[in-house]
Amino acid sequence: MELAIDALISKIEELDNPTCVGLDTCIEYLPQKWQEKCGNFEDAGRYIRDFNLGIIDAVADIVPCVKVQIACYEMYGAEGMRAFADTISYARQKGLIAIADAKRNDIGGTARCYSAAFLGRAKLYGKELPTFESDFLTVNAYLGSDGVKPFLEDVGRYNKGIFILVKTSNPASGELQDRRLEDGRTLFEAVGDYVMEWGKPFMGKYGYSSVGAVVGCTHREQAESLRKRLRGLFFLIPGYGAQGGKAEDIAVCFDELGRGGIVNSSRAILTAHKNRFAGMGFDEAAREAALLMREDLTRAIRGKANG
Repeated sequence: MELAIDALISKIEELDNPTCVGLDTCIEYLPQKWQEKCGNFEDAGRYIRDFNLGIIDAVADIVPCVKVQIACYEMYGAEGMRAFADTISYARQKGLIAIADAKRNDIGGTARCYSAAFLGRAKLYGKELPTFESDFLTVNAYLGSDGVKPFLEDVGRYNKGIFILVKTSNPASGELQDRRLEDGRTLFEAVGDYVMEWGKPFMGKYGYSSVGAVVGCTHREQAESLRKRLRGLFFLIPGYGAQGGKAEDIAVCFDELGRGGIVNSSRAILTAHKNRFAGMGFDEAAREAALLMREDLTRAIRGKANG
C-alpha cells in the first residue's frame, strides 16, 4: 500500500502543483446573498458546505490537496461540524488529499481519542468506525512525546500522516519557539529534531516521512535552516498570500529537486470573488486565484532548483 506521504507527493507531481487550498471558511467569505440567509447555525452549515463543495469542484483538477481548518466550523456548532465532515469526505471523493487542520494535542488517553477521531477509528459495540477520516492531521507536540505517540501509532496502523508544529507562521511565534536551550539549539530546532526521529519508521519512496512538519514561510531564515537540518521531513507551509509570505521566501523550504513541501493559501482563494476577481462567481474566482498561485510558486521553486 502506498504511504500517505508518497500519495501526496505523487499527486503534487501529477498536477505539477505544490499548493494546498485552505478551506478556512467563515460566513464572511460567502457571497453576500448567501450571508444574508444565514440566520441560524443550520443555514450557516448548509451554505458553508455548499460554498466548499463548489470550490472543491472548481479546483479538483489543478490542486492536489485541501486543508480544512476545524476552528472555522466549530464556532457554528454541530451544523458547522457537519459541514466540516462533509467537506473532508467530498474532497477525498474527488481525489484530493485532505488535511484536517485541528492542531490536536493532549496526553495519553485524550490524545488517543483525538487520533481516533481524525486518523483512526472510534470503537463502538462490536465494530470500529471512522469519524472525520482525513489523510493528514496537524498535531501540536509541545506537551512532549506522550502526547504524540498515539498519533504515531495510528499513522502506522491506518496509513495516515501528520504534520507537527515546528516553526509557526504567526508573528509572536518567536516568543517561545526561538528561545535557546542549554545545548545551543532553539526550541523549534529541538522539536524538529524530535519530529525527525519520530518520522523515521514512516519514510517513503521519495525520501520523506508521513510524519512531517508545519514550517511557516513568514520566517524565511528559520525556514531555510530547517530545510537543511530536517532533510527527511516534508513541510506543510502556511503564511503565503494574506499573511505576507512571498514565493521567493517559500522556495527555501524545497529541496534541490523541487520537492519537500506543500504551500497553503486560504483567504486569498476563498475571498478572490470579493477582491482580485470581483464580479466572478466564487468558484470561478477561486480557480483563477489557485492557478495564479501555482504559477507564482512553481516559478520560484524551479528558479531555486535551477539556480
